Amino acid sequence: MKEITVDSNPSEALLKKMGAAYWPTWEKEVSVFPWEFVTTETALILEGECEMTPADGSPAVTFKAGDLVVFPLGFKGTWEVKKALKKRYKHDGGQFVKCFFNRLTRLTNRFKK
Repeated sequence: MKEITVDSNPSEALLKKMGAAYWPTWEKEVSVFPWEFVTTETALILEGECEMTPADGSPAVTFKAGDLVVFPLGFKGTWEVKKALKKRYKHDGGQFVKCFFNRLTRLTNRFKK
């Protein structure tokens, strides 16, 4: 299984180049739940702290506010939201419908700003 990658210090230039300011947001209260990524998701963590435990028994990955995280297509694991989460995210590759609506939201957000 591909691994989650975490960039704990993404540059402003990189975030601007990626268009992170236009990505939709998602919030989740403190909780634990299983998840399977049907796209490759790139997320900028705005608030909170989480731990993702891979279903294959690999070591858990922790990420927090300020981190840029990439969850690979097909990754299966359990989220543990330790502090309420707020993130910006984009989907690429994988499930067409999910990617299409994510791109549409990003485009709409660009026009609003």
